Amino acid sequence: MCYCSFFFLMFFMMMNFFFFLYFSMENDFMIFLEWEIVTINSCQVVMSILLDWMSFLFMMFVSLISSVVIFYSKSYMNSEKNLFRFIILVLLFVFSMIMLIISPNIISILLGWDGLGLVSYCLVIFYQNIKSYNAGMLTVLSNRIGDVCILMVISWMLNYGSWNYIFYLKFMSHDSFINYIMVLIMLAAMTKSAQIPFSSWLPAAMAAPTPVSALVHSSTLVTAGVYLLIRFNILLEDTYFFKFLLLISSLTMLMAGISANYEFDLKKIIALSTLSQLGLMMSILSMGMPMMAFFHLLTHAMFKALLFMCAGVIIHMMMDIQDIRFMGGISKFIPLTSLCMNISNLSLCGIPFLSGFYSKDLILEMMSMSNFNLFIYVLYYISTGLTVFYTIRLLFYLMINDYNLLSIFNLYDEDYVMLKSMFILMFMSVISGSALMWLIFYKPIYIVMNIHMKLMVIYVTLWGSMMGYAISMMNIYSYNKFMKTYFFSFYFSMMMFMPNLSTYGLSYFLLNFSNMLVKNIDMGWSEMLSGQGLVKIVKNYSIFYNFYQYNNFKIYLYSFVMWMFFLLIMYLF
Repeated sequence: MCYCSFFFLMFFMMMNFFFFLYFSMENDFMIFLEWEIVTINSCQVVMSILLDWMSFLFMMFVSLISSVVIFYSKSYMNSEKNLFRFIILVLLFVFSMIMLIISPNIISILLGWDGLGLVSYCLVIFYQNIKSYNAGMLTVLSNRIGDVCILMVISWMLNYGSWNYIFYLKFMSHDSFINYIMVLIMLAAMTKSAQIPFSSWLPAAMAAPTPVSALVHSSTLVTAGVYLLIRFNILLEDTYFFKFLLLISSLTMLMAGISANYEFDLKKIIALSTLSQLGLMMSILSMGMPMMAFFHLLTHAMFKALLFMCAGVIIHMMMDIQDIRFMGGISKFIPLTSLCMNISNLSLCGIPFLSGFYSKDLILEMMSMSNFNLFIYVLYYISTGLTVFYTIRLLFYLMINDYNLLSIFNLYDEDYVMLKSMFILMFMSVISGSALMWLIFYKPIYIVMNIHMKLMVIYVTLWGSMMGYAISMMNIYSYNKFMKTYFFSFYFSMMMFMPNLSTYGLSYFLLNFSNMLVKNIDMGWSEMLSGQGLVKIVKNYSIFYNFYQYNNFKIYLYSFVMWMFFLLIMYLF
């Protein structure tokens, strides 16, 4: 089943690549297909498919990463008795994402959108323990907010006679109510892409198996919101709501970067780096540069999937230990996995000529040339420095510091199934940035700035790497003492208390509210008028009838006398 899925998705990837080349060379050639299902009051419910260079390119990346992840799962999950079910769920997940990618119609988008939410819940609870169940509920309930927004968009779009977003340019000039659609789409994208205040579900989803994390955090679930906003970008330009989205996404980037420096869980650090990169994509999108966001989305997909797969190998070989304090010096034992991990980490930092450099450097330079204020500028560069900070800290903890676990017999680097899949993504992490630069931005981008603004990326990278080195060289006591000197250290290390507010805080208030409802309504007047009240009435009637049945002779005699008396009166009158 694994090999069949792998070869099918690889073939699908090659097919998408050739279609992408053909469509992009034909001056943005596009195919739009519609299948009418039913017509309601001149409003047609149609299934639509939009095939253009963007959808083919994104489908190519999704199918490549999913095929490699399935091949990787063959070795990673070979001890699982439910491997067949796992592969089926992953294929359903990929199909839902492809459905979302090729849909220009909000109704068919809902099918892919809801499919992603439902299948992600099944994948997060795959290991079937309390932690997974809690994480799955947090994930699916957070994403339901976005699903409700999409449903409200479908109902509001009835006013315009079409659910296809490509026809909406004509409403922009004369309809102020289009803002309602824009706000709902933006809210849906914020829930799916885990922006503040919906960020807590993304680190919680780490309860899923590592191959699922590699797929979810690279090219499928979390990027669905960014892709939706890229497609709906014609509705969202030059509005105050986009300025609000810029602020929220920049703060998400900063919060995730700070929180990652407090974490010791390997998968959670990588999840928070995903959150930081999602903030970067959403913020550059809210500056009115959708192609930049799409470019970074694709380059990020490659190195983030590779990063999760390397982390999965390390956790697998460390007997399921995820705490980086127990690791160290693993480059001596697993050099090939360490090579892949270092390349993906350096690509995440934006080290020149790896894939992340082409998109991140371009984004930072375009942001520096834009007319936004100093606050956004400082947030961007601090967040970039924090990315280097936690990456260098992670590399020192994993690769360079002393090994901290007692037994090392299980560390070996000979699982060739996992290595082959990682080498495919490592190759793509090196070349995808430059290749996409040629394919998407085939006209040169003119950037003018002074020497210090140009070198600002180098400055913050050096600052972040020095901080990461200093932190990783400390012992645990000094590290904890140093972290406590940070202003609001507890506030930032707890991700602005969002996990607590989303789980314990929310459930506590809801349970208190429901307890009040139970006391005042369910155990109060509704009980007296329905349950207990009905029992009391039936009980009184049964007592009354019981009294009749015990005294039946006297009652019959008395009723006979009464009946005769009644007849006599009738006769006399």
